[in-house]
Amino acid sequence: MKRCLLLLILLYGILQAPIMLAETGRNTLRIISYNIRSARGMDNQIDYRRVADVINKNKPWIVTLQEIDSVTLRSGNTDVIQELARKTLMYPVFAPAIAFDGGKYGVGMLTKEQPLRTYYRPLPGAEEPRVLLIAEFERYIVACTHLSLTESDRLASLSIIREEAEKYDKPFILTGDWNDVPGSPFMDKLYTDFELLTDSKKHTFPSDTPTVCLDYIAIYKPHANRFTKLSDRVIDEPVASDHRPVMADVRLKAERDKIFYNRPYLQNPVDNGITVMWQTTVPVYSWVEYGTDTVNLKKAHKLVDGQVICNDLHTNIRLEGLQAGKKYYYRVCSKEITLYQAYKKEFGETAMSPFYSFSLPEPGQKDFTAIIFNDLHKQEATLNALYDQVKNIPYDFVVFNGDCIDDPANEHEALMHLKMQCEKVGAENVPVFYLRGNHEIRNAYSIGLRNLFDYVGDKTYGAFNWGDTRIVMLDCGEDKSDSTPVYYGLNDFTQLRLDQVDFLQQELSCEAFKKASRRVLLNHIPIYGNGDDYQPCTELWSPLLKHASFDINLSAHTHRFAYHPKGSEHGNNFPVVIGGSQRMATATVMVLRKRGQEMSLEVLNTKGESLLDLKL
Repeated sequence: MKRCLLLLILLYGILQAPIMLAETGRNTLRIISYNIRSARGMDNQIDYRRVADVINKNKPWIVTLQEIDSVTLRSGNTDVIQELARKTLMYPVFAPAIAFDGGKYGVGMLTKEQPLRTYYRPLPGAEEPRVLLIAEFERYIVACTHLSLTESDRLASLSIIREEAEKYDKPFILTGDWNDVPGSPFMDKLYTDFELLTDSKKHTFPSDTPTVCLDYIAIYKPHANRFTKLSDRVIDEPVASDHRPVMADVRLKAERDKIFYNRPYLQNPVDNGITVMWQTTVPVYSWVEYGTDTVNLKKAHKLVDGQVICNDLHTNIRLEGLQAGKKYYYRVCSKEITLYQAYKKEFGETAMSPFYSFSLPEPGQKDFTAIIFNDLHKQEATLNALYDQVKNIPYDFVVFNGDCIDDPANEHEALMHLKMQCEKVGAENVPVFYLRGNHEIRNAYSIGLRNLFDYVGDKTYGAFNWGDTRIVMLDCGEDKSDSTPVYYGLNDFTQLRLDQVDFLQQELSCEAFKKASRRVLLNHIPIYGNGDDYQPCTELWSPLLKHASFDINLSAHTHRFAYHPKGSEHGNNFPVVIGGSQRMATATVMVLRKRGQEMSLEVLNTKGESLLDLKL
């Protein structure tokens, strides 16, 4: 039976993983304390489903329970905590206070997260022995008790409870039916050590018409500053037991070194500005401190309509008015927001990164080196092998030319691979450009990827100058027609491609393009050299591109390295180089260099062998 229960709990954990990540990632904890009278309600009926429904409806992380039978005659030999665990899919813990009616009677706990350890200590009780159940978790302790009806026993119990709380350098939360009311000697004494998280003015007993408060949740005061109370209430349940449950929502403040999810990464280095982006594990207020040295710093945060954008896990802050050619130092700062209400806000620790640096190219700068990856398909080993071939080359920016964060199912998956790729190439010090491939368009989080990038011109296609070189980026969309059944009518890449016809017409005639000494075209699906596959981009764009003076076109998608000289593929007016796949045997990395008026492209495999060394 226990094995079946654990399998059910494991299955539940797998199915609920995205929800659990969202809740625990924000450090929010919902706690319920409930004297269930062994599930005997005010109608004198024993109904475990009714008690379980109260728990399930309110979705707690931890429930502490008092007055629980374990295999007694009056419970029909039911192990009540196990029965409730099955119905709530939570981990059960039981602490017996006395032997009773052929079984045991005491307190218990149900938890979504399996405790690191549990134990219990006897407490005094003249009318019957009492017990303190303690569960240790990674970052906090939860204790449950049902105190004696005798005041001297309650006062004596307090010293034992305090002794347990003092053992831990973790927040210690005390819950239970304390059989006492506010203003009593015991409660006044308890307040010297504990701070209530629930409101003692809200009555809990008897459940049908409550007149007194007997049920509480509190935190040991030396640890109280590690929590922010979000809310509390007495749950309106008049029948399932003779007590009403109490509930508190708290937020555990993050440790300073756990606030950042990743290092910052640089985006959109155009128009004398650059965007700094990063993610955190908790809601924060963030800012960037920057300057031409590490002493005289300016502060930048994101303002929209006069309001600072904060209380989120995503940060993007634009640094404007920078001087091209200057070296800038910066660090990112995030202060946890634990409470954000209309007239009240509370904060936790502030995390500060080390200093990083970057430079924007001067308008006439002639030299640069760019590294281009494509079709990594989230393969970390392939990226590592390719990066080993270029890590000793000083480079100015990096391009991920599509299908690198492919088929993202959820934000967690996308962020995990974004972090891996950006930190590998040092995107905290050099800007990275993410071009969209057809696989970035697929799966549930594909639209959400926009939250992770600051695109040039706020579009997935665009153009920018790096010194005197013009770089144009196109978005080819999907590799099948919009009417393909697997797209369910949710795509319109035909219009996206038509929009880029207008963009190309304007780009090819603009002064920035005409005056550039070199011109590079980047796109994921090849416009030239894509074989007999679906080619709407070729049909739409080649009439414009056949007269365009690009020096090189870098593509991807086919998973086969290829070089097509000028004029070899249906009139391509410039050489086309297509990168390899995510497989070790066929993966490639490109190194685009410009020195003065000379430009070259080298293509390397995972072994460091040069597959192409092209002078342009």
